[in-house]
Amino acid sequence: MKKLQLEVASDVVCPWCYIGKRRLEKALDLLKGELEVEVRWLPFQLNPDLPADGIPRADYRKAKFGSLERSKQMDARVIEEGKGEGIEFAFDRMQIQPNTTQAHRLIGFATDQDAVVTALFKAHFEEGRNIGDPKVLAEIAAQCGVKGWPVKAPDVSQLEGEVREMGISAVPTFIFERKHGVSGAYPAPTLADAIRQAATSTV
Repeated sequence: MKKLQLEVASDVVCPWCYIGKRRLEKALDLLKGELEVEVRWLPFQLNPDLPADGIPRADYRKAKFGSLERSKQMDARVIEEGKGEGIEFAFDRMQIQPNTTQAHRLIGFATDQDAVVTALFKAHFEEGRNIGDPKVLAEIAAQCGVKGWPVKAPDVSQLEGEVREMGISAVPTFIFERKHGVSGAYPAPTLADAIRQAATSTV
């Protein structure tokens, strides 16, 4: 069976990245027995300049969208899309817009990246927890069996720099063998087709 390396540039505060992850899981199910896909998660901070402690989410959303009313309109669409993927977005519970530097360190350090990414998405979007809080990150690390966090975890800023040097400016972006890529939370059949096409073109 042909093997393919698939890297996902993503940020754990991006709702479309969470939706994209669920759709990727479905796409990989469609490809079972056809392709062996190795998935790696790459860091991409949407808000790298946020303070380490984050900022009040209401302030962040107002600055980004001009008003809280406009922000809620945007959230409504995401909530609807999320329901179709089994995600219960709880934007009303979210008080802090976190800096995700440490979350990306945790993902990069984890042996089971998938478990950590899932736990971070769930904590942030469904439980309204502050994933910039060291206590929350320590709990997720323990939950996912990550040993040596945070002392032994490396800095991932250089890796994030490499991702940006690829020309990536939006997430999620799915990168195939560092040769091809598609950006966006595509439906599972569309993403599965893109993976098949990439596998054929990298022969």
